Amino acid sequence: MKKVRKAVIPVAGLGTRFLPATKAMPKEMLTVVDRPVVQYAVDEALEAGIEHIVFVTGRNKHVIEDYFDIQPELLDTLTRSKKQEQLASLNKIQLSAGAVSFTRQQAPHGLGHAVWCARDIIGDEPFALLLPDMVSFGDKGCLAGVMELYEQTGGNVIAVEQCDPTETNKYGIVGKGKDVGTGFAVTEMVEKPAPAVAPSNYYINGRYILQPEVFDLLGTQERGAGNEIQLTDSMKRLAQTQEFHAAPFNGRMFDCGSKEGFIQANVAFALARDDIRDLVFDPIVEMIASQQRRSAAA
Repeated sequence: MKKVRKAVIPVAGLGTRFLPATKAMPKEMLTVVDRPVVQYAVDEALEAGIEHIVFVTGRNKHVIEDYFDIQPELLDTLTRSKKQEQLASLNKIQLSAGAVSFTRQQAPHGLGHAVWCARDIIGDEPFALLLPDMVSFGDKGCLAGVMELYEQTGGNVIAVEQCDPTETNKYGIVGKGKDVGTGFAVTEMVEKPAPAVAPSNYYINGRYILQPEVFDLLGTQERGAGNEIQLTDSMKRLAQTQEFHAAPFNGRMFDCGSKEGFIQANVAFALARDDIRDLVFDPIVEMIASQQRRSAAA
């Protein structure tokens, strides 16, 4: 079993669901409380033991590269101003030299194509994949649980959560096989099945460990839904020769690619912060009460 050292984070999406905010700013740089969405994915990867981050970027994403680079002028200003707290926060997010790579997805051909663009950097190694729109909230990051199961099973591992059984048609759903270690064997993967025919209510939540053979499959993958190269299609082909296991996540994944998920994440992370919880809790409660009063009066 090879160690998982590298992680791919695709950040080439256009973020059309957040226009006009994302007209000039990458969606991955929108902030949840005081950190950009992409920072949460990086922190989660590092927590799980990842040594090298590979960003798959697109046009107008240079600000992400700048964000993870050193800014000497800013550091010098903060040092001279003796703003130690801000300096510490910047040092905490600084990635080590040589521990980050950027590659370009030159056209929006889908998630599968974005992952394929990282093939030469990943090489012949298993790798983690984190979709940055999905922000992990829990006692530990979602990828740490995926890594734990991978160390028990090897092969390919995907993180899952349970959805409302009536809403399986919104997600990629897996079939549940026998329990293995901290997870279970995957018997099938079905994209957005109707509740009546869904094999379970476990949905894929955006965290993966995949074997490098998936790159060859992605390179020959026919276009699927949305006329794009879909990662799930190649995963299904890979499952014909390799095992897949699922690691249930005990926390919650917020879809920050949607407005409602983004707002929910901001509230959840703010309330989990000792420094601002008391400042936001009462106003939130009052806003909810005010909305309830207006609804009752309508």
